Amino acid sequence: PSGTNGEFEQRHSNNNMGKYDEELIQTAAAVAAAGKGILAADESTGTIGSRFEKIKLENSEPNRQAYRELLFTTKDIGQYISGAILFEETLFQKAADGTPFPEMLKRAGVIVGIKVDKGTTP
Repeated sequence: PSGTNGEFEQRHSNNNMGKYDEELIQTAAAVAAAGKGILAADESTGTIGSRFEKIKLENSEPNRQAYRELLFTTKDIGQYISGAILFEETLFQKAADGTPFPEMLKRAGVIVGIKVDKGTTP
C-alpha cells in the first residue's frame, strides 16, 4: 500500500542513503569532544542589534564584523570550542587580514555550521 515503510524502503534502497554515515559519525564525535563547547554565534541582525543598543553601539555591518572577529580570533579557540553556529551574514564576512571567518575557524579546528531556522516570529 502507498505510504508504508516498505514502499519507502523499496523506493530508496538503491540510492545514496547511508553515503554520509561515516562523515556524520565523525563530525558528531568531534563536536561532542570532551571538555569543549559549541559557540552559538548565530545572532540575527535584530538580536545582535539589541545587544549593541545596550552598549550604545550602532548596529552596522562593520560593527557586527568586528564583534565576530573578536570572538573568532580568541587565542587557542580550537582548544576550547569544537563547533561554531554561524548566522548567514557571517559566512561572507572576513577578518581584517582578508581571511573568511569560516576558513579562520576551520584552521583553528572548529567545525562550522549555519543557523537554518527563521526565528520564533513569522
